[in-house]
Amino acid sequence: MYLEIVTPEASLVSGEVESVTVPGVEGEFQMLNNHAAIVSVLQEGKVKFKGNPTIAEGYENKFKQEDGKWVLEITSGTVEMNNNRVIVLAD
Repeated sequence: MYLEIVTPEASLVSGEVESVTVPGVEGEFQMLNNHAAIVSVLQEGKVKFKGNPTIAEGYENKFKQEDGKWVLEITSGTVEMNNNRVIVLAD
């Protein structure tokens, strides 16, 4: 599936990933290939993804690696999953 992470500063991530985990307001949840369409509000926490998408030049320091996954800490945002495309709008 295709992941895009966008902040007010820049488009941070784009590319193919195996999984995406986000901090939903009702709890953390994971999306895999062919997940049902969903839109959710995100709370403060960690966006985690497994794969090797392109991370925008100059923003690599915003990401950490934990348990084989890339991790980005956010304060809030939204996520949309539709047709194997995940878009995270994050602050």
